[in-house]
Amino acid sequence: MFGLSIREIALRLRDGRLSVTELCSRCVERARHCKELNAIVTECFDQGLEDAKKVQDKINEGASVGRLGGILITIKDNYSTAGLRTTCGSKMLENYKPPYTATVVERLQDHGAILLGKTNLDEFAMGSGTTESLFGPTRNVWRYPFHRVKKRQAQNAGGRYSSEDDIVDSDWFVSGGSSGGSGVAVASGSCLAALGSDTGGSVRHPASFCGVVGLKPSYGLCSRHGLISLVNSSDVPGIFTKTVDDTATVLGAMAGHDPMDSTTVTDPFTPFTLPDEIDVKGLHIGIPKEYHAPGLSEDVLMAWSKAADLFENAGAKVSPISLPHTQYSIAVYSVLNTVEVASNMARYDGIEYGHRSSEAGRSTEELYAASRHEGFLETVRGRILTGNYFLLDKNYERYFLHAQRVRRLISQDFQKVFESGVDVIVTPTTISDSPTYAEFCEVDTRTQAERQDIFTQPVNLAGLPAVVVPTVLSNRGLPIGIQLIGKCFQDQDLLTVAKWFEQQVHFPHHIIEDYFVD
Repeated sequence: MFGLSIREIALRLRDGRLSVTELCSRCVERARHCKELNAIVTECFDQGLEDAKKVQDKINEGASVGRLGGILITIKDNYSTAGLRTTCGSKMLENYKPPYTATVVERLQDHGAILLGKTNLDEFAMGSGTTESLFGPTRNVWRYPFHRVKKRQAQNAGGRYSSEDDIVDSDWFVSGGSSGGSGVAVASGSCLAALGSDTGGSVRHPASFCGVVGLKPSYGLCSRHGLISLVNSSDVPGIFTKTVDDTATVLGAMAGHDPMDSTTVTDPFTPFTLPDEIDVKGLHIGIPKEYHAPGLSEDVLMAWSKAADLFENAGAKVSPISLPHTQYSIAVYSVLNTVEVASNMARYDGIEYGHRSSEAGRSTEELYAASRHEGFLETVRGRILTGNYFLLDKNYERYFLHAQRVRRLISQDFQKVFESGVDVIVTPTTISDSPTYAEFCEVDTRTQAERQDIFTQPVNLAGLPAVVVPTVLSNRGLPIGIQLIGKCFQDQDLLTVAKWFEQQVHFPHHIIEDYFVD
């Protein structure tokens, strides 16, 4: 089952070679086995098993169950789910249960997908490691020492850990962020697909670290209604799966115009199936010279070179390109991110929304201050303060408007490259493979975000589609993913090229299964 695509599993479910309840039971068993990874923070296992029985009954009756009938999914905990806790990994929304469900989640469920749980994230999706959450960090499944954990559990007479000191920093690697919980859920086999959100690389980054496919669709292709906003002009619902084919299947179920979201395009969307035989001869691949960034590891550079060679050897034209305003993109992203964060977080005041402090103080202002201080972690508070600074009258023109102008230049760089005949841009995703938790914590969160998002956030500024395909293992045996960037709303063409690339690299997904063998 581990090596089958969603389409193949759906076919087996329909012809009776596999039952939905059996599939669900396997995923639930794996999710429980991987509990210490802290990927799923709100479990829906019992409800999932009940839903699986209902889908199986429909199949037995010969009724239609949708393109995702019986497929197990998880979703990032910043998607609204009616009556189900939606926390954004924060104390501010620790007990929040929305009255409605996000459009993309609703569409997946309408197509028969079964929800197994909500996944961990950096608080309000602000981070690049899934280390800053109300629920604690998510641990990467790759090279995770399950055997040592079991030994500790036995020694502790059935308890999880005697203390946090039992978890040695070098024992585990970070999952990437902010959608790390979803990446780990798919990589570990706890579900077959997962939703994340991508503001500056929050899907593609953990996809690279976790060895799975991560898609950031074109801005406006998928509805953001019900996705709790971080940066409205950059947020995009994203998809995690094991294969590119699976990504196309999930995208086909959730994409398209939504009257509840004015940023979705009104052009009709037609679900598509990727061909099995793909020829890239004559394709023009661009390699941006500005992406040879300081700190790029030898492992990532070799993976990038390998990707370029594969395309060239297959008859594609591979040439260097220039995206001259890339050097300014991280500064532009930082300004626009914090400005929109300041605006979006203003609603959480302890009166209208969110956690209310018991320290009421002597005024409404003191209540606001106490509630927001208790409800937000330092990273969120810092971005709010920074964003409000940029929005001051004396700074508005100098920072916010200037950043918007440079954002246009960054977008035009991509546009000029594609107009010159380039079909797909191939870049690294991260500067290295996954660091250990100790290594990750050596620098502050802001520096980590700037370092980790350097290759991914320009795509969000331009609204383009991008997909990460797991490519090789580093010298430490950790995944490295390569990013492919396509033309706006040409997501199908991008995924077709990504599938060809996936077919060439033969990434060893099966290695993870060895971790579960005693």
